Amino acid sequence: MVGFGRKQAWLAIRGRDPGAVVDALGLRDLGPAPWREGVDLAHLTDDRLAVTPPLPGARDNDWILVAGRRLFTIPSTVEAVALSVALATEVQFFATHRVGEQHRWVRAVDGVLVRAFDFVGETGEVTEWRGDPDEAERSLGIPETAPDPDDLLVGEDDVTRLAGQWSVDPTVLDGQPSPGPLHVAAAPD
Repeated sequence: MVGFGRKQAWLAIRGRDPGAVVDALGLRDLGPAPWREGVDLAHLTDDRLAVTPPLPGARDNDWILVAGRRLFTIPSTVEAVALSVALATEVQFFATHRVGEQHRWVRAVDGVLVRAFDFVGETGEVTEWRGDPDEAERSLGIPETAPDPDDLLVGEDDVTRLAGQWSVDPTVLDGQPSPGPLHVAAAPD
């Protein structure tokens, strides 16, 4: 497998059916692709997404990851909740982009928004704070209540560490054996 996560946005969906995820997102499955090519395509284009096979992850669950630059442009809080409803499962969204130092995560379980957090390091501003931080977030230094501007520092590594505690850290996939093929999917026009 090939890892990703730096300057990237991705969804983590608890489950074992990548086809159902592709359908729920309204994507068109273009078929399997080598991991390197699929991940690169999703990172470099606006209309392609990489869809992993179910990967073992946090809480002894399997997680399907969907990654791509296109996910930066979708209202992630709404998308995570809607997808969680459609698939009747837990859906997480993560995004990190070190240029503007924007770091975001969202978690919805069975159609209920549990947590939404967005931090812009360039300004030191928390632009979204919904729900209470859990133990995993607090272990990263996230306080129990929304901080004042400039009282918090969140970085790219915090996003991937949290992903690892909630589902799967995609940066550690490098060199691991793949449990199945990576698929590339086309986003609707």
